[in-house]
Amino acid sequence: MNELHVPSKALTAADLVFRALSDPGRRSLLDRLRVKGGRTLLEMCEGMEMSRQAVTKHLLQLEEANLVVARRMGREKLHYLNPVPIHEISERWIRPFERGRLEALRDLKAQLER
Repeated sequence: MNELHVPSKALTAADLVFRALSDPGRRSLLDRLRVKGGRTLLEMCEGMEMSRQAVTKHLLQLEEANLVVARRMGREKLHYLNPVPIHEISERWIRPFERGRLEALRDLKAQLER
């Protein structure tokens, strides 16, 4: 599947996050960092069914979306999950839909208690 190429400067922060999350390989890399942060590129490649170059490309896209933060420790570059953009997406796109359900449950509980 070919992604529509839109220059990064034209994309919002949310666009970058959604684009980054659209790929199962990138989501897999995020899952690994969620379990254990501070992984090197070599550690990120272990067990992945993609080349080192593909992992590097995916990590760069995750960094561009601010979902991954990389820190240098000597010669190594360590990768960490940054959950803030996912939280912001949750607040904007998920929480408003939860409110209605919670209010419905509250109303149902009040009716049943009468």
